[in-house]
Amino acid sequence: MTKSFVGRGIASAPLLVVTLLSFPVGMATAVADGCPDAEVVFARGTGEPVGPGGPGQAFFDALTAQLPGKAINLYPVNYPSTTDYANSAKAGAADEVAHVQSTVASCPNTKVVIGGYSQGAGVADLTSHELSPQVANHVAAVALFGNPQSSYAKQLGDNQIPPINPSYSSKTIDICLPNDNICAEGGSIIAHLGYVPDSTNQAATFVAQKL
Repeated sequence: MTKSFVGRGIASAPLLVVTLLSFPVGMATAVADGCPDAEVVFARGTGEPVGPGGPGQAFFDALTAQLPGKAINLYPVNYPSTTDYANSAKAGAADEVAHVQSTVASCPNTKVVIGGYSQGAGVADLTSHELSPQVANHVAAVALFGNPQSSYAKQLGDNQIPPINPSYSSKTIDICLPNDNICAEGGSIIAHLGYVPDSTNQAATFVAQKL
């Protein structure tokens, strides 16, 4: 059974992440003025290839399937996603903050969705504290998977990443699978690899209601 809550976390543990599914990054519907209805900004997990990662692309595909006719863009956060967890996540947050600010400035009517898997969820945690309240008002939803909040994960990140900003609570879905040792105590890394497709579909339903 999955559970949803506001995330607490740091950069993720050694995930040995294997991208089980590979999908193309894309936009659901073309728009003439260059401003989509929604901009999904997603940070991949540790060790995943450049792009949104398996859970990120699966979440995006599920979201666009639930919102036919809407123009939804996917921006994969540009960051190292290495095992230098704290510094890697901070680099991701810097890129994410810059992209969200740019999107809001150029497309003020576009709704922003922030998402992340594993270390990428730590990136979102950091971002939530760095966006100004004015920019944060444009963030319609946050979707996190395997958010690194366990004591094990916190040790790996040197306790440098705060929990997600409480002001995002009502628009955040943070899914932690039972026995996932990155977001919960105990368990193993095996559960951490199981967020596609059930959890990504669940999060897509939550986010679609915010858009």
